[in-house]
Amino acid sequence: METMRHPIIMGALALYMLLCIAVGMWAMRRTRSTHDFFMAGRDLGVMLTAFAVFSSTLSGFGFVGGPGLVYRMGMSSVWMVVAAAIGFQVTFLALGKRLRLMAELGNAVSLPDVVAMRYGRRSTGFFVALAIILGVLGYLATQILAMAVVLQDVLREASWWPGISLEACVAISSAILVFYVVTGGIIASVYTDLVQGAMMVIAALAIFFTVVSTFDGGMGGIADAIAADDPEAIGPWGTLGVFGCLSWLFVFGMGGSGQPHVITKLMMNRRVRDARHILPVTLLGYLFSALLWIGIGLFMRAMVVSGQHPELATADAAASQFLQNWAHPVLAGVVLAGLFAAIMSTADGFLNIGTAAIVHDIPRSFGASLKNELWWARVVTVLLATASALFALYTGDLVAILGAFGWGTFAAALVPVVTIGFNWKRATPLAANVAILSSLAFNFIVKMAGIQMPYRIDAGAVALALSLVLFIGISWLSPKPELSPEVEAVME
Repeated sequence: METMRHPIIMGALALYMLLCIAVGMWAMRRTRSTHDFFMAGRDLGVMLTAFAVFSSTLSGFGFVGGPGLVYRMGMSSVWMVVAAAIGFQVTFLALGKRLRLMAELGNAVSLPDVVAMRYGRRSTGFFVALAIILGVLGYLATQILAMAVVLQDVLREASWWPGISLEACVAISSAILVFYVVTGGIIASVYTDLVQGAMMVIAALAIFFTVVSTFDGGMGGIADAIAADDPEAIGPWGTLGVFGCLSWLFVFGMGGSGQPHVITKLMMNRRVRDARHILPVTLLGYLFSALLWIGIGLFMRAMVVSGQHPELATADAAASQFLQNWAHPVLAGVVLAGLFAAIMSTADGFLNIGTAAIVHDIPRSFGASLKNELWWARVVTVLLATASALFALYTGDLVAILGAFGWGTFAAALVPVVTIGFNWKRATPLAANVAILSSLAFNFIVKMAGIQMPYRIDAGAVALALSLVLFIGISWLSPKPELSPEVEAVME
């Protein structure tokens, strides 16, 4: 079986690519309007919505960036896992029913649509659309870079194309992604999420069992090996330190309800009452899948520091190196195919909301609309994917760091406006606009200028705290806004 390892892995990936083409062509026949392209007809069942939510949260961020972050920082990124689980509960409790009702009230096809309805201002919808476009650049870049890193590692290990560059892998990954999204829109994403989510859960459990059974002494042996090299890495705060970890706990816990690729899916389920059933399925799927994040990262760090595996060229290679050298060939093939599936699905979601912001939301905020929106949606998808691919190549960041930047950008801009604003009648349009613009300015100035926060605190956490203070303070100091009777009824 070992002699067939690389053909099995490449065969699994090739089959998956063919599946992407087939799903895209099938979904294209079901995509007849922008409502289908962006909202999947608002007809998703419990399982489809639940798996779409947790799959889009993990994706390349969790399957490539997560193990890479554990490999580099030890236990620090476990705080992300814990916080994201808390974030799901905050999201469903605060927005599960209200978003769905608001979307139905205004026949909305995007998050800026319902935000503009809530605040009664087109300008607020415009600023939400702007935040989505800028956040998508960072988060979509995460997915493209994750796919390219894995593809490069697989092709090199199989000796099929040992000299292939990361730039070439980014180009290949982007081309496949664009075809998948342009043909099928969000329908192609959510209808494959059920299979992909199931693959992620099963694969994560199998991987964790492989980790425990392969390393001498199991998880105890792994902890001992890492502690002998760097005791801090296996401690509760990892190498990031207490302030950095607590800032991740804040931004990933509170910020989960500000991720548009996640909360938009709460607008797509068939019935409002389904939210209570979607949450437990989402939470269980996420927690089981997160075992892969933790298991692979700790295993590869222990193998390297104990001299049983060469030093990794980059921390992001932890997942692919484990699968190609230590997992059973069939399991490796299935997991890599599942990894590509998760990345494609999440990237589809990001391209979808980013494209909607450009072709639907921004024109509407100026009282206009594009003719033939569906055609323009497909054109803009290509342009947005190209811009994100360039961002992925030239920032020089790890997958998880790019993901954390995208997460923090969304959280700081949207948590006050959506999570608090949809539950607090006192919130005003002025406060919403100031919160969005201040958080975007802070995040991008810090990122582009390379400013480091003291005590390794995450910049997204600082931006979120700033936008919350401004949003609440300005709302309190402003006159109480007048809400339409329909919006007030939804908020009740």
